Amino acid sequence: MGEFIDAALGFPTVLFSFSLAVVAGYWALVLLGGLGVDLLDAGTDTGAGAGGADGGFGGLLVAGGLDGVPATVAVSSLVSLAWFVSLAGSALLGGIGGTAARVVLSLAVLVVASASAWLGTRLAVLPLRRVFRGGAETSLRDFVGRTCVVRTGRVGPDFGQAEVTAADGTIATVQVRRPAADVPVAGAADGTALTFGSTALIFDFDAAGGFFWVMPYDAAMAPDHPPS
Repeated sequence: MGEFIDAALGFPTVLFSFSLAVVAGYWALVLLGGLGVDLLDAGTDTGAGAGGADGGFGGLLVAGGLDGVPATVAVSSLVSLAWFVSLAGSALLGGIGGTAARVVLSLAVLVVASASAWLGTRLAVLPLRRVFRGGAETSLRDFVGRTCVVRTGRVGPDFGQAEVTAADGTIATVQVRRPAADVPVAGAADGTALTFGSTALIFDFDAAGGFFWVMPYDAAMAPDHPPS
């Protein structure tokens, strides 16, 4: 037991031990219903329909090929695998003497553990994407028929973002598009332009493109769809 603790608290395993404790505590709270599985996804826009992330934490996951699943799942896998490989490597180095040699080998274990964690998580994400993508698409389709508020300067056939409020009160930023045939001519003042702050009605979801089709919303003409 003493050797296990020494290895877990020794370099480089100690770098992952604290993170593993946080991950374990997080999943314990998830099981108790205190937290959601998608906690880290709130600001990353890594889910389907969000259009991906160009930077920040979500961007790192995309760059590493670990997108398509909740960020918490990817991070948990990375930390767990890195800790396990690092612990195994540290145990193998237990009998090696010499400070300089041990430091070099410990650094090598750190590199191997990090690379192994990424590779293992990358392989695990591939089949999991299908599971989470199906659930995400079903959830996104629940937005069809709801109104949203435009958060970009305009909404056209190739550009646009809006905020939509889900049934549980949460607000999501989604990609929206407007059919080309429905876009008013430049300078039109008929109230049909979709600009920042405009309210639009979501009438369809494009699963292939990961965006919603929207149209101008008129509460007087559509009383069954009150603004979100």
